[in-house]
Amino acid sequence: MDVDEFWDLIERSGHETDTRKARVAWLEGELSRRPVDEIIDYDVWWTITQNRGCTVDLYAAYWFVFGSGSLDGFEYFVNWLVSLGRETFESVTDCPDRLIELPEVLHLLELEESYANSTKRRPSDPEQMREEEPEFEVLAYVHYDAYERVTGHGADGLGEAAEARGVSGDFPLVSSGPRGEQWDFDDEQELARRLPRIARYLDL
Repeated sequence: MDVDEFWDLIERSGHETDTRKARVAWLEGELSRRPVDEIIDYDVWWTITQNRGCTVDLYAAYWFVFGSGSLDGFEYFVNWLVSLGRETFESVTDCPDRLIELPEVLHLLELEESYANSTKRRPSDPEQMREEEPEFEVLAYVHYDAYERVTGHGADGLGEAAEARGVSGDFPLVSSGPRGEQWDFDDEQELARRLPRIARYLDL
């Protein structure tokens, strides 16, 4: 499996299903019908892709747009960005400031504003609520579940196989944080320099 086939699976999973739960099941089923080497390939490309999103400026964009500094939440947000497809993911990781221009992000922000102004009721069903979150934790587990189904062995073997190919993940994050030059998120001038679109959105 090459990188194009990896992204084809990610994007097809979105086209073939209409909920996140169904999407995860579709991906796991698709991977479970493939040889173990292809599941390892998928894990390698997943890790490389996740790592590409593990940057200080993308973390800052997540922080300012969604008002969250959670490191776990940032990882799950990167997963969600992956779920939006290759073109969107690469556009935002190349320029995190573009996050505020994504239709999916603007829709979520409009929903939050509607909930805050009581013009729209927040869903009471947990599954439906998860559909509206800019996070997709379980998308990162599908290849581990498929690996266990195909091999009958624990998922640790998948990580070891990827590391044997020289690939290891930047997530989960530790105290060192995302990659890149650290900067003071309280510095409005630096924010305007690095993320001018987001700064305008925040009216700074």
